[in-house]
Amino acid sequence: MNSQYMSMKMAVNSNPHHKIDACSFSKNDSSQMTQTPVKKDILVPHGHIIISYKWRGTELAKALEKGVKVIISEQLGVVDFHPSSDVAVAYVSEVDIIAGTSFRRKLVKMRQADCMRGVVIVEKTPYTTQQFYSLQKFTVLELGLTLIPIANSSEAGQLLIQMVHAENRESCNPFRLKRQIPPMEVLLVRTLTCIPSLGDVKARALLQKFHSLQKVGQASEQELEIVVGKGSAQKVYDFFHKAST
Repeated sequence: MNSQYMSMKMAVNSNPHHKIDACSFSKNDSSQMTQTPVKKDILVPHGHIIISYKWRGTELAKALEKGVKVIISEQLGVVDFHPSSDVAVAYVSEVDIIAGTSFRRKLVKMRQADCMRGVVIVEKTPYTTQQFYSLQKFTVLELGLTLIPIANSSEAGQLLIQMVHAENRESCNPFRLKRQIPPMEVLLVRTLTCIPSLGDVKARALLQKFHSLQKVGQASEQELEIVVGKGSAQKVYDFFHKAST
């Protein structure tokens, strides 16, 4: 751990709401970095979240400050939040969805950063329901990212705080060999339960059998029926294969 990192960390700890540029926490000297869609060498201190400069002063940023220490960066590229060093989060708002498909390019660029676990937080509202399912298929099946629907920015703030704490608990416990409920598994279950009539138990059963959302989407209706029954299998199959209306 270098002296630059220690001095920055001491400055943050002395003022929990102090905001500094996250490039100071990169593993390489910031002067040697160039602008990229995703910063692959971000180092997030425990108990912190790095957020994009565009979120500065927003209600979401204020909500985050109540639960974790916030670091603001102007150089996160297409990423909105880093709750840990290996997790990149993109936020797709109601306005983004209604405005068009430009946000899809943002998600593609984030997916290209293979060193990161990509999570997409999407505002699912009465105005975005129709577009949401098309976005979900694109994000989960085509890109292989984890998608989490939320109602508003307040709920997003709570989710991001939970992600910070979950990642910290795992990395700080050297004696825990295997997580009982991995944070990413919880997110995948939450994504599957967006399918009408598919509850938590059946969603977990599908993940246990097929191991990923991509393989769930590629399964035949007969294969799904063995796991969740005929009625649910048809709804799952239709969700992944029928064209959006």
